[in-house]
Amino acid sequence: MIEPSIYEEMINYASLKENDTVLDIGAGLGFLTSLMVGKCREVLAVESDAQMAAILREQLAGIGNVKVIEGDVLKTSIPSFSKIVSTPPYNISSHLLLWMLHKSFDRAVLVFQKEFANRLVAPVRSEAYGWLAVLTCYYADVELLDNVPKSMFYPQPKVNSVIVALSLKKPHPFELRNEAAFQRLIRSLFTQRNKKVKGAILPYLRTVQRMSKEEAVKTARALPFLNRRVRELAPEDFGALANAIR
Repeated sequence: MIEPSIYEEMINYASLKENDTVLDIGAGLGFLTSLMVGKCREVLAVESDAQMAAILREQLAGIGNVKVIEGDVLKTSIPSFSKIVSTPPYNISSHLLLWMLHKSFDRAVLVFQKEFANRLVAPVRSEAYGWLAVLTCYYADVELLDNVPKSMFYPQPKVNSVIVALSLKKPHPFELRNEAAFQRLIRSLFTQRNKKVKGAILPYLRTVQRMSKEEAVKTARALPFLNRRVRELAPEDFGALANAIR
């Protein structure tokens, strides 16, 4: 990111307070980190590239409320934090979102590719509607804020981006008996998004639930929404479907 005003906007959207511990994922050369240190208690600057992390330590030397963490944020032990403000690597967007949704924090402000961000808020039946939209609906409130043109990056990517604000939902909008099973179910079903549920769910029952062909067919017949297509189900419908599978 080579446009400082975007960093300022992100910090404003995050509403940083003196007692916040802020996570900066993919801190790079520390431009965003250095702008946040005077507005919060501590910044956890995570950088996976060893050479970049060494430069980051040098750039931030003498600043007491910064902790540089070298490693992959998805695999490294991270201290607790209250907010996330970051321009993370785009190639980890899906994995990062899943990681975030199972953490505890007040607010996250990130820059994502616009196409990916649209998938988080896609309405039912739309082309972009998929497991990401369903999962995000259960866990978080998402706002798409300011557009970030590709010209604001160097090297310039092929796609535009957007600032995304995300807050975890408390309580969740519907009840789940098993969140992990729900996640596996929606990811499986959306590989066959245009099929009716009665057919699309059989691979899940066979491979994930380890049912025989006969057991899977019998179980499927007792489930709700059998004659609706996967792309037509609302997030709460997927929840009811997951809960109905014993």
